[in-house]
Amino acid sequence: MTLFVDMDEVLADTYGAHLELYKEKYGVELNLADCHGKEAWESVPKEHREQVMGHAWQVGFFRNLKLIEGSQEVMAELNKKHEVYIASAAMQFPNSLKEKSDWLDEFFPFIPWQQRILCGHKFVLKGDILIDDRSYNLESFDGRSILFTSPHNVNTNGFERANSWNEIADKLL
Repeated sequence: MTLFVDMDEVLADTYGAHLELYKEKYGVELNLADCHGKEAWESVPKEHREQVMGHAWQVGFFRNLKLIEGSQEVMAELNKKHEVYIASAAMQFPNSLKEKSDWLDEFFPFIPWQQRILCGHKFVLKGDILIDDRSYNLESFDGRSILFTSPHNVNTNGFERANSWNEIADKLL
């Protein structure tokens, strides 16, 4: 099977990075439960939203992301069993292309550059399975779509869902 796996909020914890940077700047720790159903920038006071939206434009933002728990181990096993590609929308933010590639080199060296698709829109992907946190990417995919749970999508329905990498392993290994 050909399997496409998104990066942000599936392998890399971008949401958590937004909350950490917000805490560093304003000294306020946001309760993750209060963020459910919202983008990180929607979870802060209106006067701080533009600053939070700007995080992804900062040098180092994508390079310094933490791993989503269990992603390395399960991806290594999936890569042995399936044709696995990382498919990440990396063209929107100028620094993200190199930073995402460097991050993958560090944390997923078993996924070589030939198995990385750093793109714009994902509707061009043709394969068997797409794991993504964004429903708009899954809507246009012709194969099996798995929505990976992130705070912003907890209220999204209509897709097969995985809440963790253990659930991905149960479904695909």
